[in-house]
Amino acid sequence: MAAIARWCLRHRLVAVLIWLFALGGVATAAGFAGSAYSADYEVPGTESGRAGELLQTGFDEIGGDTGTVVWHTADSTVRDADVERTMTGTLHAIRALPGVGGVTGPYGAAAEGQISADGRTAYATVTFDHRAGEIPPEQAQAVVDTAQEAAGEGLQVELGGTAVAATEAPALHLSEAIGVAVAAVVLFLAFGSLAASLLPIATALVSVGTAYAGIVLLGHIMTVADFAPMLGMLIGLGVGIDYALFIVTRHRRGLRRGLSVDEAARNAVATTGRAVVFAGATVCVALLGMLVLRLGFLNGVAIAASLTVVLTVAASVTLLPALLSFIGTRALSRRERGRLAEHGPQSEQATGFAVRWSAFVERRPRLLGAVAAVLMAVLAVPTLSLHLGTSDQGNNPATATTRQAYDLLAEGFGAGVNGPLTIAAHLDGADDRLALDGLPSVLRATDGVTSVSPLTYNGSGDTAFLTVVPESAPQSQRTSELVDRLRHDVLPPVGENTSLRMHVGGVTASYDDFAGIIIGKLPLFVGVVVGLGCLLLLLAFRSLAVPLKAAVMNVAAVAASLGVVVAVFQWGWGSELLGLGSAGPIEPFLPVIMVSVLFGLSMDYQVFLVGRMYEEWLETGDNHRSVSVGLAETGRVINSAAVIMISVFLAFVLSGDRVIAMFGIALAAAVALDAFVLRTLLVPALMHMLGGANWWLPAWLDRLIPRISVDPPDRTAPHAKIPGERTGDADRPVVQHLH
Repeated sequence: MAAIARWCLRHRLVAVLIWLFALGGVATAAGFAGSAYSADYEVPGTESGRAGELLQTGFDEIGGDTGTVVWHTADSTVRDADVERTMTGTLHAIRALPGVGGVTGPYGAAAEGQISADGRTAYATVTFDHRAGEIPPEQAQAVVDTAQEAAGEGLQVELGGTAVAATEAPALHLSEAIGVAVAAVVLFLAFGSLAASLLPIATALVSVGTAYAGIVLLGHIMTVADFAPMLGMLIGLGVGIDYALFIVTRHRRGLRRGLSVDEAARNAVATTGRAVVFAGATVCVALLGMLVLRLGFLNGVAIAASLTVVLTVAASVTLLPALLSFIGTRALSRRERGRLAEHGPQSEQATGFAVRWSAFVERRPRLLGAVAAVLMAVLAVPTLSLHLGTSDQGNNPATATTRQAYDLLAEGFGAGVNGPLTIAAHLDGADDRLALDGLPSVLRATDGVTSVSPLTYNGSGDTAFLTVVPESAPQSQRTSELVDRLRHDVLPPVGENTSLRMHVGGVTASYDDFAGIIIGKLPLFVGVVVGLGCLLLLLAFRSLAVPLKAAVMNVAAVAASLGVVVAVFQWGWGSELLGLGSAGPIEPFLPVIMVSVLFGLSMDYQVFLVGRMYEEWLETGDNHRSVSVGLAETGRVINSAAVIMISVFLAFVLSGDRVIAMFGIALAAAVALDAFVLRTLLVPALMHMLGGANWWLPAWLDRLIPRISVDPPDRTAPHAKIPGERTGDADRPVVQHLH
């Protein structure tokens, strides 16, 4: 690390230009290539996946995305001559727009069931030429504008569909700007230097910008989910600013001790820079743990997020020291520079609230540990009622046109019309067709079914499908029960004694299948992530207790933050007030990504906190002193880093995307609990109670595992001092094997 820092300091302009050229080059390439993200979360091999495959191979004309135009009259009916004339002209205008393949309205002889029983609501289906992710935003916006021009007094026109929902996303990245602005304010308050506070921001923006453009290009190589860029940006800004904060803090400490600018920067990268690399590695390990699930679009999410973390770490140990060299002593505030010039270098002494808190925890470890454990347990209670499922457009904010279209359809035609099921079948002969022809009547007699469409056969007659409209909403548990009943009780007797193969697909079916796969693989996934994380900590701190405590703390952080997500999004506590829409189930892939991201991020504070404790332990062999000094010296910077990360994550709640808002609240809650409850309260309390056992490692295991150094002792620093420190420790063990 020292060699890397030395090169970047000697060639500081070259280092900065390399990063700027990388950012410009990748961004230019991404601009020419365009995005190719996927919104298809179907899993091949599942029942819903097989239904989708049958439709794609059997019906060439099926494949374009569909949207819905819904209109409602308050004082008349949709059959009124003026309303019919207005909407017929509007539908003709929409049919003529670029990218629109066809429009099926309610005013023709072939129309069936597209006008509500009371005659006040009607809808038309708009079929696009391409799938949702391939539809240019301007084409979808043209459909929205053309349809809503028809709205007037007594006539309400709303639109639904995936392509329409894309037009509701905010055009400007307001959330990122707010998060970065808050981070800049916190950094300025922490450093007192404008130059020093801007460097972590600049480092994070350059690295995250490069990663964002890289993810765009990655989408052309492999399947990348449409939320992956925002998730990568969310993680990258949080960890990027924090990693730079830790290095700048160590650099400023070196300047106050009288080191030259280059010496202080080199020392910061050689010590704290190692911890940054190790922390980034734990985040990547946790993210790449998603690969064990073998789900295509999650592989893309894992690699995209890991790419962002790798680039933020690289920028922190290369770009940042070059920038520190440029600003020189202005990394210190004007008051600090004046004090240094007048009084010369002074020894470091931890002071303030962090020292008092450290002493408070040391005096009452059992009481405070119990309070922290109870708090985490209470917050984790909502997780027990976790319901995985599809959050549809009925969960959008009440002002969104997609939400109003959803509500109008549900009120006029029943909630199930917003999420119909599709039954696709493959036929081999006349017996199969005869059996299939009797399916619609069987389905109409099934509990929970509102209506059934006629069978549609392809040209060769070997594939057919029909649509089933449930009585309940797509996200309702009753709809999931209907899917199970169709698959296990209704369809098997129809195809008995034939070669007929029938599969149930649709939104609810695909999400249920996905949730089932996730739940089945979750124990393996959590085991791999926790196991690899513990192995890294074992190598770093040569202790059994430290990685075991970290695993328990990280699981607690995940459970408690997931409880907060359940309370806000599934129970609806304040979701409407926050503009996040109504209550609904949790996306099936959310727990997996949360476990990956939260486990990685929570390891960061473990590394920086326990790393400083371990450094003191190697120097003194005094457990009480090690825990107290580690907490006192890292408390302020960890709290500052946590406030920055929480601000960045919460700002993403303003993104307008329900999934990204879920991630933002989950990560913000996890970081808050991790920094202010676990790392500064429960972890030090447990370490005080365990005494020297914190650092115990069997001699045979010590001989087997390799030796690595996360944050080596800073030999340029005088011995740490804290007010009122103890002069001895009764449980001081022999630590010869650790030196």
